[in-house]
Amino acid sequence: MSNRHSLPFRRTAVVIGALLLVTGCAMPQKESSTASSSAEAPPAETATTTQSAAVETAPAPPPAAPSTPVPQILGTTDFKPPTVSNMRPTGTVVGQKIEGLRSDLLRLQGELSSENNSLQGLRVSARQFAGNYHSLKAAMNARLQVGTTPGNPELVAQWNQAQSELQQVGASIAALNTLASQVSGTASLSAFLLESTSTTFELRGAVEEDHRQLAVLEDEVNKTVVIIDRLLNELTDDIARTQNYFANERLNLTAMQVAIDNGEYIGGSLANRSYGVPAPAPAGGAASQVGQRQPLAVIRFDRPDVQYEQALFTVVGSALERRPNAAFDIVAVSPSQGDAAQVALDTTRSRRNAEGVLRTLTSMGLPADRMTLSATSSAQAQVTEVHVYVR
Repeated sequence: MSNRHSLPFRRTAVVIGALLLVTGCAMPQKESSTASSSAEAPPAETATTTQSAAVETAPAPPPAAPSTPVPQILGTTDFKPPTVSNMRPTGTVVGQKIEGLRSDLLRLQGELSSENNSLQGLRVSARQFAGNYHSLKAAMNARLQVGTTPGNPELVAQWNQAQSELQQVGASIAALNTLASQVSGTASLSAFLLESTSTTFELRGAVEEDHRQLAVLEDEVNKTVVIIDRLLNELTDDIARTQNYFANERLNLTAMQVAIDNGEYIGGSLANRSYGVPAPAPAGGAASQVGQRQPLAVIRFDRPDVQYEQALFTVVGSALERRPNAAFDIVAVSPSQGDAAQVALDTTRSRRNAEGVLRTLTSMGLPADRMTLSATSSAQAQVTEVHVYVR
């Protein structure tokens, strides 16, 4: 976590360009807002806001902390085996076979009960860990909504505890997979028992009571098979939902780490808003389009420690909401004026800044296959900049 110190309500330094979300024809362009310490007049296509503590007015009330109920990631069914009827001995060979089948059914139901108890226990513990995790997550979000110091050690401790609770949920996935293997074996035994019960009707030497008892036993085996199949199906669903939940929340935790590092609320992972096949890269590369297209965002690094994360998250999240398959081109732009040594220094500095922006977006959950990184120089650039284009 960063040890930077700044005002809780500082403005982020980002030049936000128009969202160019093309779906066959360009949408109307919105004016961008630029946050920069420069006092120069802004370009015609952008509006400029400056970071200034002297003219800071009362901040707008922060948005309410999002409700964080524990998601229903696990099923709730209790899989209890049906009752097995008592069988009156008939003294026939078929009657003895029925007694053996009944004993096998009782053993099978014992395994079913044991596996059901294991599942219910795993569900209880997973819900407890998930509940603890979401309580910590809600507490951190509430602190970040109103603003706090960057790298607040109290939030860092809560984040570490939340990560530990989430890891316990992840550990339950392995236990559920092991249980699923056991239930699969039980399902195979139940299918074999059902087949054995059905073929017993074909044995010779049975009396009518044998067939009556055998029909009752077959119904009870059928009911047990149905319950085992439902147990296996719901267990499979539990595993899939828990895996998705665990993966998404790990991304959300990573995004929250960025928020704690900056001392302000950012939001959930951008990965949750990304769907579909990413749009193809522009012909000639994104660097060739500097000055030709309106960028989604322009970040000017005209002073140390530029705070751009919140504004960048907002515009990228908005772009993904409008076009879920959007991809983003990150271009490092350096000034082209000056002697060769200064140009070389500016080029290196702009590349590092662009790499930092890419890492920030990755930490916010944006998949790597939705981003490209390139570099160029521009006579219009007065300081090192990073342009972000949406496609």
